[in-house]
Amino acid sequence: MANDRSQWKWRTENLVSAGGVVYRRGDHGVDIALCGRIQPRMWVLPKGTPNPGETTQDTALREVREETGLQVVAEEQLQSVSYWFLRAADGVRCHKTVHFYLMHAVGGAPELHDPEFDEVQWVPAVEALRLLTHSNEAKVVEMALAMVEAKSGDARKSPAG
Repeated sequence: MANDRSQWKWRTENLVSAGGVVYRRGDHGVDIALCGRIQPRMWVLPKGTPNPGETTQDTALREVREETGLQVVAEEQLQSVSYWFLRAADGVRCHKTVHFYLMHAVGGAPELHDPEFDEVQWVPAVEALRLLTHSNEAKVVEMALAMVEAKSGDARKSPAG
């Protein structure tokens, strides 16, 4: 039947990206690095597309460095986030998976970020959860904060801590 929608063939692409939840311990708790755009207003985690031959962790480290201006070290992999969207330019349905890593800053500065974002800021963790534009990224930050807290608890229990 000509009107049977099950016969339609939609072009679909599977896309992969990688990024990080970058944290630092401040005087008042944990801060998270967020990337912001002014128009449309949004706050997101740094992430991007792999170069040929890059692992997801290598991609995450490079993208975070470029987008935030921070030098970072990856601690461990967090959950991956998957979602669908329709690419407006060509109408292709895209299924994207973003692999996130827990990272801590060891140098650099947010002012050194590339032009992809209008601003990069250290934000207190509670405020970061409120500001993030995408709820799936907020869930990744919640997981990251639980890992950071668990590490703090381990450090307090050790004889050297």
